[in-house]
Amino acid sequence: MGKRKRPINFDGQRLFYSIQEVADHFAVNVSLLRFWEKEFDNINPKKTKGGTRQYTKKDVQEIEVVYSLVRDKGLTLEGARQVLKTNKTELDRRVEALDRLQKVKKELLSLEEEFNALHQHQKYTKTEKEE
Repeated sequence: MGKRKRPINFDGQRLFYSIQEVADHFAVNVSLLRFWEKEFDNINPKKTKGGTRQYTKKDVQEIEVVYSLVRDKGLTLEGARQVLKTNKTELDRRVEALDRLQKVKKELLSLEEEFNALHQHQKYTKTEKEE
């Protein structure tokens, strides 16, 4: 049985995420992220003086693109590099669209919770008035 994904919550004020948090986000080993960093020019986390990697939201989005190509679509590393060279703007648009859709979904779920709370409140208020 493989690792379980633990999505990163990007809503906070944090600027950087650890390699372990990013690995958990994709349910991969940290060694794979280090390997992809060497293989793909678009993955460039900031490193502290001590060599600790610090990933930004943009870095995570770049990894998302590579992950999608290699894991989801089954491309080889060379195939993924070729796609990144030719379709960079298309992939960026897709990642941005997914990000926007996730925000819309979150907002809709929030509205649904609010609606349900108002509905429950109205239902109880109505029954109290009827008595």
